[in-house]
Amino acid sequence: METESEPYVRLESLRQLHQVMADMNTARSLADTLQTVADGAVGALGYEMAAVNLVRPDGDLVVAAFSGNSAAEALITGRVGSRESWERRLNMGERWGDLVFIPHTEGWVLDDDDVPQWYTDGPAPRFEDEWHPSDRLFAPMYTPGVQGGSSGELLGVISVDRPRNGRRPGAWGREALQMYAFQAAIAISNARLRANMQRALVRLEREQQALRASEESFRQAFEYAPSGMAIAEMGGDQHGRILRTNDALCRLLGRPASAMRRYSFSDLVHPEDIGTLLRTSAEGGRAELRLGRRDGSYVWVSLRNSVVADAADGPRFLLTHVEDIEERKRRELQLAHRASHDSLTGLPNSAELRSRLSARLCQRPAHADAMESLDAAYGHPVFDAPAGHGFDFAPGTQAYDAYDHHVHTIAPEDGRDDGTKGLAVLFCDLDGFKSINDRFGHNAGDAVLIEVARRLTRGVRDGDTVARLGGDEFVILADGLGRADAQDLAVRLRNEIIQPIRAEGRAVRVGASFGIGWAHCGMTADEVLKSADERMYVEKRSRPKQHRRAG
Repeated sequence: METESEPYVRLESLRQLHQVMADMNTARSLADTLQTVADGAVGALGYEMAAVNLVRPDGDLVVAAFSGNSAAEALITGRVGSRESWERRLNMGERWGDLVFIPHTEGWVLDDDDVPQWYTDGPAPRFEDEWHPSDRLFAPMYTPGVQGGSSGELLGVISVDRPRNGRRPGAWGREALQMYAFQAAIAISNARLRANMQRALVRLEREQQALRASEESFRQAFEYAPSGMAIAEMGGDQHGRILRTNDALCRLLGRPASAMRRYSFSDLVHPEDIGTLLRTSAEGGRAELRLGRRDGSYVWVSLRNSVVADAADGPRFLLTHVEDIEERKRRELQLAHRASHDSLTGLPNSAELRSRLSARLCQRPAHADAMESLDAAYGHPVFDAPAGHGFDFAPGTQAYDAYDHHVHTIAPEDGRDDGTKGLAVLFCDLDGFKSINDRFGHNAGDAVLIEVARRLTRGVRDGDTVARLGGDEFVILADGLGRADAQDLAVRLRNEIIQPIRAEGRAVRVGASFGIGWAHCGMTADEVLKSADERMYVEKRSRPKQHRRAG
């Protein structure tokens, strides 16, 4: 371009410049864009050599593209100049708009800096505007949208060497180079943006591939897990509704997947376990409860919850792991039953009997003894408690203490039956049992104990307790009986026991002595049992020996 007289720039030169600018913006990659910029400065602007120095993330500038001399290109492409050296160059010399021209008369001070450069040989200038081999011309490139070196962010620098006409650029040449640097900055920024977008797309595609692989792994782990898995909605009107189940859970509950989607776990849980389910936290919550099967039965399971999100801000779902623990629960119940029941008769044992009895009693209030002492001293109740507070009630009634929220158990009054109901404790001791053991052996004795246990259990109401205290002693807890009811129960049970019992191929008979005690609050379980035991011995001694055992 500069080979022509500036007032007469050919239209062809403008077309070349326009084409180069178009090529910069259509290059396929950032590297191609940079090379197009360097080639355009040579081919369209008419410089013998051009280099594109690009600012790196660390601030230094690297020679990213070179054009015009293959030897120079091989020598300096990829070399780095420090930002400090570049700042010194751009702040000295002559300012031609945004361009920086450093004449050879000043350039000697830059000979020792680390900016990569190529020296050309040539004769000394013969006239004032002739280009000297040591002249330097730089076109800074600033971020798009800001034109002017004082306020823009430096993107890079185009350095050119020796115009083909051998003269320093005139006004048109300077304007063209400045405009070219501005357009090059736009092209390079766009190329960087495209490169970043391409990298982001590649990264996104990889992430999507990884996500698809993860989803497939989750699907397979969910579908083919050996234990039950379910996904339920979390939050909203449909909270807890089951959305998806695996085959293992469907097999466990005997329900098809289509039917499972009509339920939530609260619909399937055993009524007694609904509180356990509601207390189970959504995230990391665990619970052991019973779920209903299609056939109406229930199976013990362990539920473990996890919260998963569909996306970063998407809906949250509840992932529930369901493990079949029926066998373990069965063993636990068996162990608990063995610990609390007699191994021979299957009845509750002594420890279980005391536990059930203690649960119906409350401890004697700490102030009761002091109150009774005051009553005795004054000859009348000192404190008349308000009705319903349980301190001053007729004997043989149940009182409600508003202070400890406990229904007190009080025995009916001795010597009369006024309709008061209480907790009767029937202490049963077999008569003639030792002689059966001695004559026929322990197997016969065990058979007698088993049959007596069966007859006692058959003779009481649902909810009453029949326990084996030890040896040939049995205890019955029957709540809500009056004195006459308890005596009738003892007679009926005695009549059941004295019937012949088959043991070791022969018929044997035993008798039974019953003592009836009454539980009331303030007593311990041992005190109640001792009271019934003492009454049993009174009853046993009151009958002639020959009448204690029938036959």
